[in-house]
Amino acid sequence: MQNVYTVAQVNSYIKNMFTQDYMLQSIMVKGEVSNCKYHSSGHIYFTLKDSKGTIACVMFATNRRGLKFQMTEGQQIVVSGSVDVYERDGRYQLYAKEITLDGAGQLYERYEQLKRELEERGMFALQYKQPIPKYIRTLGVVTAATGAAVRDIINIAGRRNPYVQIILYPAIVQGEAAVPSIVNGIHALEQLSVDTIIVGRGGGSIEDLWAFNEEAVAQAIFDCRVPIISAVGHETDTTIADFVADLRAPTPSAAAELAVYDIEQIQDKMSEYAYTMHHMCRRVIGRYRQEAEHYGDKLRYLSPVNTIRMKRTQALSLEEHLQNAMERRLQDFRHKMDIYVQQMKGLSPLDKLNQGYVYAADVKGATVASIKQVAVGDRMSVYLKDGRLNVQVMDKLRAASGVRQKREEV
Repeated sequence: MQNVYTVAQVNSYIKNMFTQDYMLQSIMVKGEVSNCKYHSSGHIYFTLKDSKGTIACVMFATNRRGLKFQMTEGQQIVVSGSVDVYERDGRYQLYAKEITLDGAGQLYERYEQLKRELEERGMFALQYKQPIPKYIRTLGVVTAATGAAVRDIINIAGRRNPYVQIILYPAIVQGEAAVPSIVNGIHALEQLSVDTIIVGRGGGSIEDLWAFNEEAVAQAIFDCRVPIISAVGHETDTTIADFVADLRAPTPSAAAELAVYDIEQIQDKMSEYAYTMHHMCRRVIGRYRQEAEHYGDKLRYLSPVNTIRMKRTQALSLEEHLQNAMERRLQDFRHKMDIYVQQMKGLSPLDKLNQGYVYAADVKGATVASIKQVAVGDRMSVYLKDGRLNVQVMDKLRAASGVRQKREEV
């Protein structure tokens, strides 16, 4: 009995046959774009056709990074990828991994081959890259004399720093004469000792940009002693010159921004530095002023003049203290003297005489306090308040308890 297969089994079998065919797994197909649709998922669905047939194609979003142009109806392209069967629909289609415009395929192969050769020779190595000067005075430009590239470079460089001198070498950037023209431009600007060179042009197809993929141009860039910025095409365009140059710019405008420093930023930084230095100087001067004042106070404190002034002040204070002490001591002595005076007044014979008493003394000046000290006939002196009497004792009478005593006979 003959075997009966399901649709899925047949489709799987056919898919397996496609998978085992080595040619179908890596194939390049040339044709015209038709029914091209960019899906929201990022995938691209289109049909590739020629005069005798069509084939369904799809490029998944993961492979779109290598697509350098927008696909449109009627374009002649070369699709590199694999042919496989979509089992659900039972139809085969071309799964594109890379798409190039027709005519660029062979150039691309030459590009990849030269890229590998130059890379093996070390011309892409980072150790050979020269740093781009941050502040330049002269900028050399190797590009076409007319076109958007040179206008963008001049406008942006002039806006960022009008003091930078731009020297243009009007090179041929497309066609058979482009390579020697670009090489001569690099050598000429190198001889002028410009600070930085921009080599580039505006965007275009791989054929238009091919001069920058030639070995002679790459060698001239590598040998140049002046730092070179490559600015070829648009951001998605990459040439051999980009790999060899000291710095790659995605566009000519970006190259001007990388080469010429914005003078307004310099002025802002200078203003910031000036403010910072002024502030720091004020702080340092303030600190030194405080130290000077401190040392001045210390010097004034320790100086001989200050010492003499302090000693003089102390001497005046001690003098005043001594004078006050002497005044207090004299005051005490005066007080005591007054007491002694009052006491002496109470004992003074003169005061007694003034009160009516008399004072008797013998001829020798000794005080006579008793009748026993004299005899009748003795001479003696009697002192009164207003003078002295010289008298002779005529009689002696003894007094006892207020009763008159018997007169003593001589």
